[in-house]
Amino acid sequence: MTRFTGKTAIVTGSARGIGEGYARALAAEGANVVIADLNAELGEQVAKQIVADGGSAAFKSVDVSSEESAKELVEFTVEKFGKIDHLVNNAAIYGDMKLDLLLTVPWDYYKKFMSVNMDGALVVTRAVWPQMNRGGSIVNQSSTAAWLYSGFYGLAKVGVNGLTQQLAHELGGSKIRVNAIAPGPIDTEATRTVTPGNMVADMVKALPLKRMGTPEDLVGACLYLLSDDAKWVTGQILNVDGGQIFRS
Repeated sequence: MTRFTGKTAIVTGSARGIGEGYARALAAEGANVVIADLNAELGEQVAKQIVADGGSAAFKSVDVSSEESAKELVEFTVEKFGKIDHLVNNAAIYGDMKLDLLLTVPWDYYKKFMSVNMDGALVVTRAVWPQMNRGGSIVNQSSTAAWLYSGFYGLAKVGVNGLTQQLAHELGGSKIRVNAIAPGPIDTEATRTVTPGNMVADMVKALPLKRMGTPEDLVGACLYLLSDDAKWVTGQILNVDGGQIFRS
């Protein structure tokens, strides 16, 4: 398929894991992809491999909590590819996340965490949307943690959901759609690092579909929401979670 031929997409946090899966899939469907991440070594590798596979990609270092860094990302993308059509706000502190309670987490760490995991999506969207030229689409990375007890990680995802819905209203007049994906438990290196094995086993037992998800399980939802197949879909949070969350 070539739904994204001639389009340019920025994917933050795409040097590995789920973000890398999104970036590779977009490139495979014809998009010019900017691999935006703090990890230059891995990010460069992903971009080079996409090009080697026949796609179009470039790496740009970005700190999504920084307005200046987000502005530089936009300038790089426009200079490199001429425009911006799609944005995936995937970057997050996760693989090395500290586990703590809202009542006891060190305040400086909490503020840094929220500046990336919640505010980062807004920072990058504010930088990108003027370049979308009255059209485009944005996908934010949420989580089913927004509907479960998950401490400050879940709180950040509640914020991402609210941000998605508010921006859908503010940007609708500019013909920009904003949606979010809420993954359930996904088998990534980061999840294996953060979540104890016994907790993972208990989560899988409770799922109607008795397995962990994979990054590949999320790709179809992301491409759908970004594409014209979803041209009348905005302000939605789509669970891709093996049936973990039931909402009426």
